Parts: sequence; C-alpha cells; structure tokens
Amino acid sequence: MPTKIVVGSQWGDEGKGKIIDILSKQANLVVRSQGGNNAGHTIKIGHKTFVLKLIPSGILYDNVNCLISCGTVINPEALIDEIKNLQSQQISLNRLKIDPLAHVITPWHIAFDEILEEARKNAKIGTTKNGIGPCYADKAYRLGLRLVDLTNKQTLAEKLKFVGTLKNQILERSFNRPPIDINSTIEAFLNFGEFLKPFFADGVQVLKQAYENNENILFEGAQGSLLDINFGTYPFVTSSSTTAGGICTGSAIGPTKIDETIGVAKAYLTRVGEGPMPTEISNEIGAQIREVGHEFGTNTKRARRIGWLDCVLLKRSIAINGLNKLVVNKLDVLQNINPLKVCYAYKDSAGKIYDTMPPSLDNFSQLQPVYEELPGFFEPIGNCKTFSQLPASCQNYLNFIEKLCNCKICMVGVGPSRLENIII
Repeated sequence: MPTKIVVGSQWGDEGKGKIIDILSKQANLVVRSQGGNNAGHTIKIGHKTFVLKLIPSGILYDNVNCLISCGTVINPEALIDEIKNLQSQQISLNRLKIDPLAHVITPWHIAFDEILEEARKNAKIGTTKNGIGPCYADKAYRLGLRLVDLTNKQTLAEKLKFVGTLKNQILERSFNRPPIDINSTIEAFLNFGEFLKPFFADGVQVLKQAYENNENILFEGAQGSLLDINFGTYPFVTSSSTTAGGICTGSAIGPTKIDETIGVAKAYLTRVGEGPMPTEISNEIGAQIREVGHEFGTNTKRARRIGWLDCVLLKRSIAINGLNKLVVNKLDVLQNINPLKVCYAYKDSAGKIYDTMPPSLDNFSQLQPVYEELPGFFEPIGNCKTFSQLPASCQNYLNFIEKLCNCKICMVGVGPSRLENIII
C-alpha cells in the first residue's frame, strides 16, 4: 500500500465497506478512527452478509490486525454484542485491538440524544439517537468517561457519580424524565470493562510499530465527507470529523505518513435524515433506484433519500480530503434509466449560477440543480471485468464524471459482491 485512507465522498452509505474489504486483503493493519455504532459497513461474501458497526472490515481476513482508535466513541454493550456476533460466525477476534483512551457512550448520552431530537420539532437533524453527539460533547466539556476507566472500580464510581448526578438533575428538573440509576450503571460498566480489557492496546504504539515495520496500513472512514462537523451541511451533520484530516487526528498518524487517499462515491446520491439535497428525486425513478439499490440504512433500516449525482458536492469532497483517486460504486443500479442526469452547478431564482456550495444552508436549500443529461444503458453490467467491456454509455458517464471532477476513477462497482468490480 503501504498507508492508505478510504473515506466517503458523499453523505455516507457509499459502499465504503466493500472497497475497504477489497483493500484489506493486502493490508496488515486496518484502523477505524472516528464515529461510533451509528455507522455501519455491510459486506457480502458469497452467501454471507456481515454487518460491521465499529469493528474494522479487515477482521474478516485471518491475517489482518484491526485497531479501533481513540477518536471513536464506544457503546461498550453494543461493541460486545458485535464481538460475540462475529465469534458466533466463526470469525476470530484475537486480532482486534481497542485503544483504551476511546470515550464511552453512557445511558445519559442516549437519553439526551433522544430529548434533543424531540425538542427540535420541525428542525430535526435525523440523528440515530445512539448518543454519539452528546458523547463527543462531553469529551469536549472534559466530562467524558474513557474505556480505561471501566477497569478501575474507584475511578469509575467517582466519575459516574459526579457526572451521573449532574445529568440526572437535568433529566428530572428540566425534562421531567426519571433518573438513570448510577449504581447499576457502574456495575454494568465494570462487567463491560472486564470483557473488553483483553483487547486493549496503546493505539500510538500499535501504529508506530506497524509504520516502522513498513506494514500496509489501511484507515477506514465512517459516514461521509458531507457529514463532517466542520465542512458538511451543518447542522445536518455527524459529530466527528469524517474527512481524511479527521482520520489523522482520530488516530496516531501524521499527514506526512499518508501515501494515498481514496474517496468512495455512488454513481448517484443518497442521504439519510434531514438537510438540503438539491438533486433529490421524489418520483418513480427515485423509488426504482431505492428498490434496486436496496437503499435502506444498515443500522436504522430507514429508507434513504435518492438523488442524481451531484458533482458540485463531489468536487468539494475531493478538495477537503485531498483525494488521489475515486471509486464509483453501484453503477449497475442505474440500468434501465434514461437519460442519466449529473448536476454540475446550481442556480438561484434570479438565474445566477453557482459552482460551489454556499455557506448558508438557507441559500443552499433554495438553489436548483443544473444538469447535464447523458444517455442511459439497458444491458446488465455485472459480468464486466474491464472498462472496455462496459457499454459505451457507461464509459461516457464515467468519463464525464472524471473530467468534471478532475479526479482519476480507479475502480467501478458493478454489483454488490467483492468480485463485482472493475479495476481501472
């Protein structure tokens, strides 16, 4: 490799899990650097489908080590369930390492996530209500609990009694909610800590040793760049940095040590939750893409919103990540749709043209997409193994994207399995 980053270039759900799975075959270490169990990678191997939420996709290869780094936030109960589920499918977890400095999602975080989303009424974010945002907020408030704290009864009790008492006062007095039992939470977390402790490893040393040994290191991004807390469609974003820069800060790797950054995009666009989406398709074509592409959330099962490919936003992702290469997934889903539309600009009610996303979402939500219409294709493409085997209209579609975005397309997904790809 030796050191690669894979990030989502849209609003998540781009099929990163499949690409990371393919690249993991060549890796010695696969690292997850941010987010929590609100993210999910679905990987299809033969007749088996694996759904991974926190554990890196490399765990499916017997010779690949995996690290959950300290930039993540971890619901210990959910992580233990994921470990046990993989073990029940005969997947060895001996190669999994978890940085004990990762912050812990508590029952209070989940409760406040639900309360905040309900309070927003007509301005809902579309959160998964897994407590991700409140956990990152407490990390910034310096009220956070870390995995290492779950292995020390005195430390855990002191921290949870202090924070739990504060949180319970807010639950009862401000929201008329019942308090969360602190003592039972301490007991449960001590059990979680005992289970997870054998997996603990210093993430700094794990990465330092792997890099010095010239091992192939792969960093897998969670969610997508348009959900980044800094550069995404704020406030309709996640609570961590989902870009290549966020991967560096969420793990122990400096930007000078990254050799390649690969972005993953669908051949169309999807979004889960609220927020502006200029190219959204609300007619029967959108419904067709949703059904053919199985566009339902990995974790939430929510139907995803569907849109035409938006290259204004894709170019933004290429810029903020410094992408070297681009993967275009799920091209096969667009079969039998004619014409295919690609957004290359926006225009306002006065006819002014914009080729970038404006900073104000009020302005963004009022802009209309400007499309290039390209011929569709009707032949199945799942058996295509080379670019030249694709129908001419598919080649034209990909060439148009590559030229417009000025980023080399290195792989095209023509089906759901790890074998249905064209390497360019």
